[in-house]
Amino acid sequence: MIILVGGEKGGSGKSCLAQNIAVFLTKETKASVIMVDCDPQRTTSDWIQARNNNPQLPPINCVQLYGKIRNDLLSLEQHYDYVLVDCGGQDNLALRATMSVASHVLMPLRPKRRDLKTVSHMDDIVSTCMMINPKMRAAFVITQCPNLPNQAGRILEAKEVCRTYDIDVLEAINYCRNIYDDSEESGLSVIEIEPNGKAAEEMRAIACELLQAENAKQIMEQRLSPRNVTSLRGNYGTGRSQEKRLVM
Repeated sequence: MIILVGGEKGGSGKSCLAQNIAVFLTKETKASVIMVDCDPQRTTSDWIQARNNNPQLPPINCVQLYGKIRNDLLSLEQHYDYVLVDCGGQDNLALRATMSVASHVLMPLRPKRRDLKTVSHMDDIVSTCMMINPKMRAAFVITQCPNLPNQAGRILEAKEVCRTYDIDVLEAINYCRNIYDDSEESGLSVIEIEPNGKAAEEMRAIACELLQAENAKQIMEQRLSPRNVTSLRGNYGTGRSQEKRLVM
């Protein structure tokens, strides 16, 4: 299964979501996961490097891929339960190439007008890619929400804007919490720092809703079910990405 976390707006928490979902799938569903970092800023690659330097943490593999990465992703999919792709905040070849083969696409947006202005363009991109990959499930998720009760209307307004298009918006959201920044700096997940904390529950809720499951156990059962074993998609051909480097 190939999962893309991406979108046109930078700063909406794409890397944070991808990292925490990767740890959730690794630790709580016992899945094999590889992360693909398509962002030149290397946020996820740096996080992986910090993580894999800590022998007490379960390691997660990561590669950097740029450009026309469709064939690379299809190849990786044959060796891992989940290929989790972190794309930078822009419309580029890597984003569209991933959408052409992804089973799930998660597009984070903050409840801010400048983020919501990108919804129309992302809807166009998703519609175009679904002509090639009609089974793709795309969804927006509202992230970095303000905690103040009087700001709840901004969250509801953001969801309503998303619902005016033909793309789902998750009910699950996450809030601005210092623990997200603290975990990223140390190569950890909020699930590992505070397993029963509010941030950890937010990440579990987002991952489960995206994968249409009630909990980690159900995700594990769905993955191990014989009817979910799929055949190879597409032809590998000779096309290669513009750049590829393994991050240890």
